Order: sequence, then C-alpha cells, then structure tokens
Amino acid sequence: MKKFMTIISLMLFSLLVLTACGQSPDKTTDEKTSQNSGAGAVEAKGVLLMSTTTSTQDTGLLDYLAPIFLKDTGWKLQWTAVGTGQALKMGQDGNVDIVLCHAKASEEAFVEKGYGVKRYPVMFNDFVVVGPAQPIEANKDIHTVFDQINSQQLAFISRGDDSGTDKAEKAIWASLKIDPKTNENYMKSGQGMGDTLAMASEKKAYCFADRGTWLKIKNDSTVKVDLNIICEGDALLKNQYGVIAVNPQKYPTINNQAANDFINWICSDRVQKLIAQYGIDKYGQALFTPNAGTNS
Repeated sequence: MKKFMTIISLMLFSLLVLTACGQSPDKTTDEKTSQNSGAGAVEAKGVLLMSTTTSTQDTGLLDYLAPIFLKDTGWKLQWTAVGTGQALKMGQDGNVDIVLCHAKASEEAFVEKGYGVKRYPVMFNDFVVVGPAQPIEANKDIHTVFDQINSQQLAFISRGDDSGTDKAEKAIWASLKIDPKTNENYMKSGQGMGDTLAMASEKKAYCFADRGTWLKIKNDSTVKVDLNIICEGDALLKNQYGVIAVNPQKYPTINNQAANDFINWICSDRVQKLIAQYGIDKYGQALFTPNAGTNS
C-alpha cells in the first residue's frame, strides 16, 4: 500500500510539472499596461520634450491632448510652459525637442537662424482687452481703447514677460507711437496670464489677454476675476500659434523623430477636429480654431 501511494504521488508531481511547462510566462507590468491601455494604443516609445507658451497649459489644452498623443503614437509629452521668448530660448539652447508658441515674427526668426527646421501653423484664437466696465465703454477698435487707457492714465497690468501676449501688446502700443510707461498706472506683473488676470481684477485694472485663458479663468470657480471684455473683434487681435521642431543638425541628440511625429499628429484632420471641439461643452465656445495647412 505504501509503495502504491508513492507511485501515485510521483504521477501527480509529474503532471503538475508538465502543466506548468505548458503555460506562458507571466507578463510584466509594462506588458499588461500596454494591453490594457485601450484599443488602438501603441507601445510606449519614450519622451518628447516641448517648450510652450503658458496659454496652452492654462487653457488645459495640453492636458487634454497629451494622453491622446501617447495612445496614438507611444510618445509621452512633457512640456515646460513659459513666455514665448523663453520657450524659443529653450529651443535655441537645444534643451527641448520642439516648441509650440504664438509670436510669428519671432518663430520665423528662430527658423531663419537655423535653430528650428520649419514653422507649421496649428491653430489660433484672439486677444481681448478686459477690465472695469467704466470709464471705458466696450469698443471694437483696439487703437481707440489703448489710446483712452493711456490718455486717461488708467490702471493697466501688462505681463511684461516677453511672452507672445506681451509681444502683441507692445506691438499695438508701438503702432500708436505711445510709450505705455508714460502712464504712471501702467504696471508689469512679470507672470503668466492667469496670475496677471487675477492681479488686474484685484487692482480693478485693464489687461490684454488671450481669449482662451480668459474664458478658462473667468469660469474657474476657484479664481475670482471680476472683469469685463472691453475690446474684441479687431483684426489686429488675432492670436496665431505655430509649432517648430528644433534643428537636429544643430543639436543631434534631440528627439527629432518624436518632434516630427507630433507635428504630423497635431496637424492631422482628426486632431484638428479635436482642437475645434475643445471647450465647447464647458464654455459654450471653442478655445482655439484649428488652421493647419494655411499660411498663417
């Protein structure tokens, strides 16, 4: 009987060994994550480093697009949101793979100097002037509004940070041949759009802002911004965004493949449609209008 039980035990042990050998090895956590990341997801490839203007972050657009970009291409988007001048400087120093900002003349100079490969238009929105309803009444003409602010020495908060918004504001003052610093109530925040809007609201001052960030901040219950749109609709207020891959011939170690994949992706019809829909459900209007493929 003892011998019989020994034989049975050996048979059961052999069966367990054969069963184990017939099984596939367990998948790693990364493999499981890849399989469970959703239909159409591709294998993770690495990281794309981007420098960009604060408005693409403050509006929430990049938070919206980044997970879709990862799923579609396998590249994880990591960005640094600063003023356009600083964003281009990061590209000029080879510290990022791609730049996304909104100062066309500066972007074109960036390419002409060999720091970028080619500029591609992506989308636009517009600038607005916001502030107290009085003493300035709403007016479509930006020159009239700026002239009144200066002549009446009204409080005005400028970003003053060499951002795309700051460059656009300065260009309008220059077109009027006005030095805004002659207004003793002209102040510089030196901060991003959201903080500048909050400062303008606190001081009951006027402010030049991009509409996307204005809508986001205005509808954000955690930030109290008691301002009104004073000027909108002037052709001079168009706010165009462009994307540029940093030149791999100047900086061979940058991730040029990821940069090109991002450009092709964000300029594709599908993603342009996603941009066109962003913000409608929450704000009643899109925060950006896509226009890839144009000469803007």
